[in-house]
Amino acid sequence: MTKVQIYTDGSARGNPNGPGGYGAVLQFMDSKGQLHEKVLSAGYKKTTNNRMELMAAIVGLEALNRPCQVELYSDSKYLTDAFNQHWIDSWVANKWKRGKSGTVKNVDLWERLLDAKAPHQVSFIWVKGHAGHPQNERCDKLATAAADGKLLLVDNGLDIS
Repeated sequence: MTKVQIYTDGSARGNPNGPGGYGAVLQFMDSKGQLHEKVLSAGYKKTTNNRMELMAAIVGLEALNRPCQVELYSDSKYLTDAFNQHWIDSWVANKWKRGKSGTVKNVDLWERLLDAKAPHQVSFIWVKGHAGHPQNERCDKLATAAADGKLLLVDNGLDIS
């Protein structure tokens, strides 16, 4: 199974009310041992930070055209904890209800993320944001490019060898 690393980010400048972008950088090694990188952007978006983080993860996973072993890096503790602490399992079991606080927000995106994740083995890895961490820097650069360039996602599948 091909091993792929996905670096995601939602907000370009850490301001959910300002200009933002969401996207993912995919890195994978081919059969000859060469490292490849693919930058995917879903373009300029003005929305809440959590929705952007979810979309960034979805963009990365949906770009894979066959099952892969994925390490997904995100500075969103909410996104990584949803899977690592099994919140999402509880949400689904309770029909997208979260205790007394009502319906889980962004159910449409969580469902889409579950569908995108299904064919893969995914590890969700939290990267502490904005602390000079090189993996987080990669995520930030991608999101800033998406916001500044208003890039659009044009790849519907990657030929990963």
